[in-house]
Amino acid sequence: MGYKKIFDSKGASRKDWLKVRKMGLGGSDMAAVLGVSQWASPIDIWLDKTSDKVEEKESEAMYWGTVLEDVVAKEFERRTGMKVRNNNFTLQSEEYPYLLANIDREIVGVDSGLECKTANAFLKGEWDDDKVPNNYYVQCQHYMAVTGKSSWWIAVLIGGNNFVYKEIPRDEKVIQAIIEVGREFWHLVETKTMPAVDGSDACSNAIKSMFPTSNGESMILDSSFEKTLIAWEQAKLDEQEAKDRRSELENAIKLEMGENEAATLNDWKITYKSSKPRESFDSKRFATDHPDMYTEYVKMGAAARPFKIVRK
Repeated sequence: MGYKKIFDSKGASRKDWLKVRKMGLGGSDMAAVLGVSQWASPIDIWLDKTSDKVEEKESEAMYWGTVLEDVVAKEFERRTGMKVRNNNFTLQSEEYPYLLANIDREIVGVDSGLECKTANAFLKGEWDDDKVPNNYYVQCQHYMAVTGKSSWWIAVLIGGNNFVYKEIPRDEKVIQAIIEVGREFWHLVETKTMPAVDGSDACSNAIKSMFPTSNGESMILDSSFEKTLIAWEQAKLDEQEAKDRRSELENAIKLEMGENEAATLNDWKITYKSSKPRESFDSKRFATDHPDMYTEYVKMGAAARPFKIVRK
């Protein structure tokens, strides 16, 4: 499986690099396309690849991930004795040109590469034992799909003081899925056909970004949406039934616990603690009693588009 270098990021602007990324699917893109990314949905990726707009905004987490990349790479060298080198190129699969890769490091003299990460301390459980977060696992398999390498190492600095590194072997089944799903998704990009929506928060946020405000007009839905609305109504009923059943089971446990604030059974632990009364601010009364002060201190939030379905 061969690849070619299509862009040298050394000395190039971030904007130019982001433009090149629109030419295909990178490792983090593929994680979203396969539905294992908590940060983006397939629609997010589709919108990015089909738009001429280049989003240069960099989050705080992305910034520090880039800054600490070299620190993670050097610590990996120190702990393993292996040597790594930078790869500033965007790589493109020759057999599957819709697959791109921007790898963090190559490992010298070894048929492998290195992905450098940073993670919040609250996420350390995702790295226990042989665990690797699904989105990062797919990302590393994607790099193996492009480069043909037999394994990929991943090193992560967790919470600033916990260093973990693991080798991920090549998985041909996952790589075949990346190739096939990637091909189908890139066809949607080329034909400007939007992928199907899903129920993820990332998908909801993508739709919000597409249509942030309403125009005040009304429309008649296509008759095909009758099935969608009936299915939504049934899902709502199922949700309420599940909620009622859960409440029933919780009440049975509460009754059994009585005044006890904790209970255990095998590997289960239940807590039912008393809490102090919570103070709250009566904003309506404050606005009535002190209208001038209320106007001075009131803070406007972001505009919203509440979604509501009602059957006549």
